[in-house]
Amino acid sequence: MRAGLMVLPVAFFALFFAYPVAAIVGRGLRTGEGAWEVGRLGEVLGRPDVLDVLWFTTWQALASTALTLLVALPGAYVFARFDFPGKQVLRAVVTVPFVLPTVVVGTAFLALVGRGGLLDELWGVRLDTTVWAILLAHVFFNYAVVVRTVGGLWAQLDPRQEEAARVLGASRFGAWRRVTLPALAPAVAAAALMVFLFTYTSFGVVQILGGPAYATLEAEIYRQTAQLLDLETAAVLTLVQFAAVGAVLAVHAWTVRRRETALKLVDAGQTARRPRGAGQWALLAAVLVTVALLLVLPLAVLVQRSFAGGLGYYRALQDADAGGGTFLVPPVEAIGNSLQYALAATAIALAVGGLAAAALTRRAGRLVRGFDALLMLPLGVSAVTVGFGFLITLDEPPLDLRSSWILVPLAQALVGVPFVVRTMLPVLRAVDERLREAAAVLGASPWRVWREVDLPLVRRALLVAAGFAFAVSLGEFGATVFIARPDNPTLPVAVARLLGRPGELNYGQAMALSTILMVVCAVALLLLERIRVNRSGEF
Repeated sequence: MRAGLMVLPVAFFALFFAYPVAAIVGRGLRTGEGAWEVGRLGEVLGRPDVLDVLWFTTWQALASTALTLLVALPGAYVFARFDFPGKQVLRAVVTVPFVLPTVVVGTAFLALVGRGGLLDELWGVRLDTTVWAILLAHVFFNYAVVVRTVGGLWAQLDPRQEEAARVLGASRFGAWRRVTLPALAPAVAAAALMVFLFTYTSFGVVQILGGPAYATLEAEIYRQTAQLLDLETAAVLTLVQFAAVGAVLAVHAWTVRRRETALKLVDAGQTARRPRGAGQWALLAAVLVTVALLLVLPLAVLVQRSFAGGLGYYRALQDADAGGGTFLVPPVEAIGNSLQYALAATAIALAVGGLAAAALTRRAGRLVRGFDALLMLPLGVSAVTVGFGFLITLDEPPLDLRSSWILVPLAQALVGVPFVVRTMLPVLRAVDERLREAAAVLGASPWRVWREVDLPLVRRALLVAAGFAFAVSLGEFGATVFIARPDNPTLPVAVARLLGRPGELNYGQAMALSTILMVVCAVALLLLERIRVNRSGEF
């Protein structure tokens, strides 16, 4: 049964990830006569500028991951265990930054910490072109990853297990450290892995806030490919990035496997309650202040700039000529395009990722564990490489998809699948195997075991996974910018095109489209939260 579940995920990744990436790397490392230039690897890796890029990429990703966990874990606890007015709206607000194109995130923080920004105006402090600006922007971008991934499992952990430890004499911290923390370890590791991969491949944030002093591998691959047309150097850097991400995934798979355990899960609605005591109210207040300053304030800056010209910037979105010939169609059409693409990409990601998570539920041999790690590779491989790979491989029958609308959802689903797997897998693995065995003994087929045992416990994780897949599809930019047709741009592509052209009108329209993207995402996530709450009795 496991082999049958893996057929679709393996075929999907082989055809739409491995094949395009291998093709673009192979073209970069071959000479004109078709021979392989293996010596090019050592030559590129021996350059001091490349070594500097490798060092900065690694340590800033580690620092960003640690800082994100430090800031976001209290938020995960608050959303999992506390019930307070406005919780649904706040959960949607927390997730909005994650779907914004990285160029917009960089621009928002530049308005806060750059020349003439809010900090500069109030206290004369500037943080642009510094590492701190990059780190804070990464926390802003990845806060929702920790809150939703860790909080999703935390909300389903039975609090009576920790209470039993306290009855036996353990302190509050000791009970949490010995009971709750080990149970959360797989989810924390999954969240840390996703944050690390996103920050390791960071491009837009570093490009805008880092200036010429800082560059990640992703930024250097883009420069070598799009500006210098040096595919050989770009191919070498892609291989380095691929190897580094593969090593991280291998360590992650080994660590999580050693910590896997069966947990007692309950309805998430049973664990949340009103804060009690001064300490819990203080924790809630601290999380709310953090969300307000770190997440809401940059978003407010974007909204304010979009209305700097009244409604003029929004009216200009209906005119294709308002941006100086930037678009073949009115920019407002990007809204409908993005929604259609995101819905299709979400359906693909849930189908592929759901089957993969089900196949990986039980422990197995090295082949299956290796496939678990491979599922995360799209998050760590340059989106520039994937986009170029699509163009040079999916251009001949029977896979000539260059003019097909499905090409964009396929690229977006590649990024959504890892989130589906990492969100569903900890919950699926936490289900007590004895429940499945009991159902099978009573005569239930494998499908009925899944429907009667696994599905009721994993429904909430499935909705969270759907929200993540939809969100990342809305905000995906790196690969989409190369394959989206000029007459069917997505919101991130439209924003990037407007930001890349001079003029106040273009900049204002970019801020207006960014605001619309924020609103669309917030509404979608709020609807998702309402569905979850309305069905709370089933989860």
